[in-house]
Amino acid sequence: MSENFFNNTKIMFVVTFTILFLSLFAVVVSTSIDNNLNSVYATANKTLSVITSVSPITNIVKNIAGDKISLTGLVPEGVNSHTFEPVPSDIIKLNNADLVIINGLFLEDNMEKVVNESLKNKPDIQLLKLADNTINSTGWIFDFSFPKELGHPNPHLWLNPVNAMKFANLTKDKLIEMDPNNTDYYTENAEKYIALLKQLDEGIEAAVQTISPENRKLITYHDSWAYFAPRYNITVIGAVQPSDFSEPSPLDIAKLIDQIKAEKIPAIFASEVFSNRITDQIAKEAGINIVQTLRDDSLPGNLTSPNHTYVGMMLDNMEHMIIPLGGNTSSLTDINPENTYTSP
Repeated sequence: MSENFFNNTKIMFVVTFTILFLSLFAVVVSTSIDNNLNSVYATANKTLSVITSVSPITNIVKNIAGDKISLTGLVPEGVNSHTFEPVPSDIIKLNNADLVIINGLFLEDNMEKVVNESLKNKPDIQLLKLADNTINSTGWIFDFSFPKELGHPNPHLWLNPVNAMKFANLTKDKLIEMDPNNTDYYTENAEKYIALLKQLDEGIEAAVQTISPENRKLITYHDSWAYFAPRYNITVIGAVQPSDFSEPSPLDIAKLIDQIKAEKIPAIFASEVFSNRITDQIAKEAGINIVQTLRDDSLPGNLTSPNHTYVGMMLDNMEHMIIPLGGNTSSLTDINPENTYTSP
């Protein structure tokens, strides 16, 4: 065979190989691009699965996120959030979440432990602790039910509407970070909701001013109002419940009764979660009125009621707090408790 034949054969082989290589490369590149585009498309259109803890926080998140996320509140209303333990079905929900939003400050320790365990196998889960990002340790309040020696501060920040505004902004920022395609929607919802919370804050401030200064005192069963009271120049005199969430001793009860009489406190406030038996006894022996419930993490009405909201809860609380202390709530009558988010 001639040398030309071999040369031509080599050229044909090289050309054929090159064509095959380029064809294969094109297929791989095309497939990769398609997969990336599909991945981007899927991410862009993914509905975030968000899990929250107590009902007031769930409702704050709802007013920012609207219908753009799949939202589940884990702690049932009427359940002690301090001791709530997730059941197996709750653990599955937490494992499958994209974002978990809790109060923090050790309130939902059991939930947080589940999330931290889930992070070992699903490191993309995001955890947002609202209270921890609202105040630092210099702003922590230790008191009757949350003594400093135990190291866990009072966690009930959301009962101060100013803190609720911060919760709303933190939620907005996290949702925008994880779902930037809906930035305008989250921003618009946050602006409307914070405007309502400012109206609530101003209304409460005006209502408290109608209470005689000597009556601006709170004694409650559960110590939930530590961050609310300083905002409106109210003094929390004491709480019935000990720090271990047990019932108070007879000596504790006797001391509270003496304090109530000495400071001429007009009313004692029970809890929607805990038994009223002890507060009934204290009210009877001290000769003062008892208000059956102040809500800290349970919303009024049923799920479809217009006041089944954080704002509705606060308005309900003010009605049951301010009037028994001798004030009036006329400054709050024009506040609409309904959710403010825009439905798509």
